[in-house]
Amino acid sequence: MREAAIEALGNWNGSVVVVDPNTGRILSIVNQQLALGSAFTPCSTFKPVVALAALKEGLITPETELRVGRRRRMNVTDALAHSNNSFFSKLGQQLGFRRLAEYARAFGFGQKAGLDIPGESPGRFPAQPPKDGSVGFMSSYGKNIEVTALQMAAVISAIANGGTLYHLQYPRTPEEIAQFEPKVRHQLDDLAEHFPQIKEGLAAAVIYGTARLAYDPEEQIYGKTGTCSEDGARLGWFVSYANEQQPKYVVVVLLRGGRLMYGPHAAEIAGRLYRGLRQREQPATQASRINLPFSQSQP
Repeated sequence: MREAAIEALGNWNGSVVVVDPNTGRILSIVNQQLALGSAFTPCSTFKPVVALAALKEGLITPETELRVGRRRRMNVTDALAHSNNSFFSKLGQQLGFRRLAEYARAFGFGQKAGLDIPGESPGRFPAQPPKDGSVGFMSSYGKNIEVTALQMAAVISAIANGGTLYHLQYPRTPEEIAQFEPKVRHQLDDLAEHFPQIKEGLAAAVIYGTARLAYDPEEQIYGKTGTCSEDGARLGWFVSYANEQQPKYVVVVLLRGGRLMYGPHAAEIAGRLYRGLRQREQPATQASRINLPFSQSQP
């Protein structure tokens, strides 16, 4: 797992987090300081939470189209796919800060995602609305919010598994792994009926939207890119999972640096990681079948 993650990231300044979305177990972290100890603007990776809030509050339906230009309208699927700022700015303004904050905190923003993980930052979600009233900027690219890659792994895991927010745990020794037990932090059951619409948008982002560089013809990847600037540096995010029916992995990629650090590039790195994992798993699966007694290996 770690070899595949390091190989996918290459020499880029960034971090990769891989989590099992069904248990909250952290499988690998590359560049732990960047993933745990530092919090950054989430950019557009905050948009799925905004979309869920708007759907739950009845502000939109999956078919609702909002005007995003003089002659252009979008529904929530296309807005997620193309990461349209105008669409999500309007949703944020309609939701208002109080309602938006309720949903953000339900997903763990402003709180530590890990359970007893040394050096983890809790990030930040503001207690008060922006002084300039720009809830639209908060909802479109995460202004005034700070998150870690670990927190975003917890968020996308909850979407992948249908509404369970786990305490993320990082067992390292054989003993810790043997004693590992999932620990549920919060159930988001009231949002369950709206997850399919969000997942449709995440799939569309990879098929024809901003995350096309993660596309894999052999495995459906669901993800959301994010690109913005912070303190003179560029940030590139991609939060994702693969396989809708039985998601095995959540992959979060965070890049930080110059102008080449942007969401589509983070998506490309994640795509390489998914392919690398699959290539490594196939020989192991084949070997296990070869080692079975003949009668057991038959259909």
